[in-house]
Amino acid sequence: MTKDQLYKELNYVNHSREKRLYYANLVIENPELVKPLLQILFEVDDKISCRAAWVFEFMCGEQLEAIIPHLDIFTQNVSKVHLDSAVRPVAKVCEYLIKAYYSKKDNLIKVALTEAHKEKIVEACFDWMINDEKIAPKAYSMNSLYLLGNEYDWIHPELSMILERDFQMQSSGFKARAKHILKKINK
Repeated sequence: MTKDQLYKELNYVNHSREKRLYYANLVIENPELVKPLLQILFEVDDKISCRAAWVFEFMCGEQLEAIIPHLDIFTQNVSKVHLDSAVRPVAKVCEYLIKAYYSKKDNLIKVALTEAHKEKIVEACFDWMINDEKIAPKAYSMNSLYLLGNEYDWIHPELSMILERDFQMQSSGFKARAKHILKKINK
């Protein structure tokens, strides 16, 4: 399947779990489709990029290690994503990567995720925290930054400052997650 064919197929993706899973499995079964999927995802002003992001998130949820050959492309472009319905799944993939990296279980992400990759993820997560994003990307970012802050000592103070500053202006979902993260930081 070519990039153009994949682009046309993405028109059939909708919010249903069934459709996203169908196309995620198609990509998993055809790993050569990951690169064109990412190319479409990072055409950030195109509405179809959101559908590519949904499929990519489901693919990573099913088989995260499929991202490994494409970590450079993903992390170099992650901060460019700006459409709300693409930011959420991309932030979720960042959280998947960071959770896998700091997991107690051995996995290939621990070997593949470099300092440069983590720096790009930190940058994107802080951007999502300070920009006018919906609660989901902020929640995924809080989790990722909390975990990264156990390795990088400057992250927790910055994250705490943002959470405390934004606490009163945010939704109850944000407040609940922020309280949880602040409690873990202050232990």
